[in-house]
Amino acid sequence: MVRTSEQHAGTPAPASRPHDGDARLADLADAPVLTVFQSLASSPKGLTEAEAESRLGEHGDNTEPVATGHGLLAHALDAVRSPFVALLAGLGVVFVVLGDLRGTITVAVMVTLSVVLRFWQHSRSDRAVRALLGQVGTTVTVRRRGDASFPPLDREVPTADLVPGDVVRLGPGDMVPADLRVVAASDLVVDQSALSGEGLPVTKRVPSPRPRRLRAPDRPGLVDAPSLCFAGTSVVSGSATAVVLATGARTHSGSLARATAAPRAVSSFDLGVRAVGWTLIRFMLVMVPIVLVISGTVTGDWPQAVMFAAAVAVGLTPEMLPVIVTTNLARGASRLSRRKVIVKRLNAIQDLGAMDVLCVDKTGTLTEDRVAYAHSVDPAGRPDGEAAEYACLAVRFQDFPHNRLDEAILRQLADPEDALLADAMFTAVDEIAFDPARRRATVILRGPEDGHLLITKGDPDDILPRCTHARSSGAVVELDRAGRAQAADVVRGYAQNGMRVLAVAAKQGEARFAPYDEDDERGLVLVGFVGFVDPVRDDAADAVRSLERHGVALKLLTGDNRYVAAQVAALAGIPVGEIVLGTEIDETRDGELPELVAKTTVFAKLTPAHKARIVATLKDAGHAVGFLGDGVNDGPALRTADVGIAPDTATAVAKDAADLILLDRDLGVLARGVVEGRRTLGNTLKYVHITAGQNFGNVLTVVLAALFLPFLPILPIQLVVQNLLYDAAQLALPWDRVDRRYLAKPRRWDAAGMVRFMLVFGPLSSLFDLTTFAVLWWVFDAGGQPAVFQTGWFVEGLLTQLLVVLVLRTAAPLRGTPPATVVVWATAAAALTGLALTLPPIAGALRLTPPPAGYLLWLFPLVGGFLLAAHLVKRTWLRRSSGTWW
Repeated sequence: MVRTSEQHAGTPAPASRPHDGDARLADLADAPVLTVFQSLASSPKGLTEAEAESRLGEHGDNTEPVATGHGLLAHALDAVRSPFVALLAGLGVVFVVLGDLRGTITVAVMVTLSVVLRFWQHSRSDRAVRALLGQVGTTVTVRRRGDASFPPLDREVPTADLVPGDVVRLGPGDMVPADLRVVAASDLVVDQSALSGEGLPVTKRVPSPRPRRLRAPDRPGLVDAPSLCFAGTSVVSGSATAVVLATGARTHSGSLARATAAPRAVSSFDLGVRAVGWTLIRFMLVMVPIVLVISGTVTGDWPQAVMFAAAVAVGLTPEMLPVIVTTNLARGASRLSRRKVIVKRLNAIQDLGAMDVLCVDKTGTLTEDRVAYAHSVDPAGRPDGEAAEYACLAVRFQDFPHNRLDEAILRQLADPEDALLADAMFTAVDEIAFDPARRRATVILRGPEDGHLLITKGDPDDILPRCTHARSSGAVVELDRAGRAQAADVVRGYAQNGMRVLAVAAKQGEARFAPYDEDDERGLVLVGFVGFVDPVRDDAADAVRSLERHGVALKLLTGDNRYVAAQVAALAGIPVGEIVLGTEIDETRDGELPELVAKTTVFAKLTPAHKARIVATLKDAGHAVGFLGDGVNDGPALRTADVGIAPDTATAVAKDAADLILLDRDLGVLARGVVEGRRTLGNTLKYVHITAGQNFGNVLTVVLAALFLPFLPILPIQLVVQNLLYDAAQLALPWDRVDRRYLAKPRRWDAAGMVRFMLVFGPLSSLFDLTTFAVLWWVFDAGGQPAVFQTGWFVEGLLTQLLVVLVLRTAAPLRGTPPATVVVWATAAAALTGLALTLPPIAGALRLTPPPAGYLLWLFPLVGGFLLAAHLVKRTWLRRSSGTWW
């Protein structure tokens, strides 16, 4: 019997060796008990302590094959692994080669800050998940012998010390500690929804003498084997003796956990970031050589040409991009944490914003993962409470353990006054306990009338053949062929509506002293049927509608049967359509699967491999896919999806595979999380697009300047500082507001869109830069004063960069969403700081000089004209792109 105890401290399990795993379980499922013990070199008396110790050294600890959380090195590698960090590192190398110490230090600070932020967020999330999972150990009752000559003794050992061949005892409430083969059982009922997706518990028993060989591993049938209990499931009622077949990583759940331990599939965020990073690198690889050749050829001063080329490299690189992206993500993670969502993988926030398809498991996500009484009907299907009253009476007086259906009856129907009345009117005489083979249970009561009342409840397929009469409108009538067909239709209707049904029959007889047996369960009167459901969560339909309003299509992927899947989908507001089973997925060729998956919204009787294959197919079709699941069987799909989501009640395997963990079972949290992801992505892309466009404009300006200027229009260190001031102001963007229209649709990184933005707004920025050059050259005669020229462009470039953000951050700057106050203050602070840098004594360190007195007057029309032009170009952009921004 498994009980909570202190955490067992053991050595980690060795790496799993190649083995046939599930195939071996299938071979032993229906084998005779003696054959099972012989294959494990064990016996019903259990292992000796020496044998157990030897096998523990061979197989390793029986610990969950889950490695939630990573070491410091893994977190550091995750933080460093970014194309933007690599881009900045390359720029740092350029500064080192040029001997520019200040530029090198600046870039190093940017890289360090970005890496530290990401490392801190990942470590914080990991600590939260570890605390959520807890470190509670268990013990298990094992039958062992001190030596071969000693008698067997049942004693408790840490679950981690369990080995193949051990004989264990199970009882109500126990967690199954390993993969077991049942060798003796009494009314054993196991909840294995975490593995199979079936909402209701299943009966486990010793196999019949004539075994039926199971199908191949990973196909439906292995988890459903009535003689096998799997690690991670739990005992609902009954007791059993079983022998351990597999432990640790070799268990069935261990094979699923290994699938989740594989490298995560590339997500939509990763693809987008890589595309943007490589786009910037391609621009750099094209523009830098052009500037180098033009400047060197025109001026003949190749060292000067190298400086021009370095300025281009600096100008194209958004130095603070990793910091801005990470700050946005950290801000999004903070907002989600207040909504009771743990963000394990920081990039998953933007994957959530890009998500346009959400695949959900049924149990524990759309439903409450419990059995609830629905209603009762008479044999003809008319609403009638008599069947429920008889069932409740039987449950009150039965001695054998209550199962989930019994508990549901008592929760809904039991009333203290009715219980007192029943105790006063009835007395328990005898009972025939539930048996998995019989699939029914009977109690015999002595009531106020003479004689005994026999009440039988159980599987309709087993109860109906034992009934000769039925109740109809208060009278007892013969159950003829038409009546039986009508009752069968009622049962079929329950199944098609995704409900579990219990038949209730009764018989009044004379009192007697002889014990009752199965022969007395004949000639019964069918009272009616009691229906049960796994209730759909109250908030499920609202959450589904909210997600659909935000452009997220939902698909139901469940291991349950087609009727339950259809019922849950309909109640949750998911269009049902044609239901596809896992067997149909197996029979569908890869080339035909995308069309089948695209048109189907409900999938039933799926294995873990089916779920992962469906998710992968959707991703290959260009969708950003989320998966919401809580079972061991959901692990591969959670790992395959762009963003995996699990509730806090999920299994450890599911939590380990997930990117986000919902601490609140309210599914509305997920809908709000999608909006938060889009807000985070929107604020990130504001920076990426505007900065890339402005930087490209700077590069065009430098290229053109190389044709006629005898000196650099701006020094690399000045350009870095200018960009640094601009970027520091953009650190406020994570707190900025986002247009509601933007939040209404899925969004993702779009390198092609960024290139179009650069090619439109970059030349516009360059045009006003060249206008500034003309003013400096001809109005202020700065051609012979490089410092004045460089200072003039430094100030103009900084102001236009800062202020254009306020124009381009929203589709309608005057009528749309106003900027957050912190954004306005940050912009003003950066502008004032930039002007202060042109004054002594700071100006000398950056080779700047106070600008001419009249220059600031020229800045007003220059900057104002640029902002007006940017707004007009944006309006044209919006008209031609149907209102799409970014």
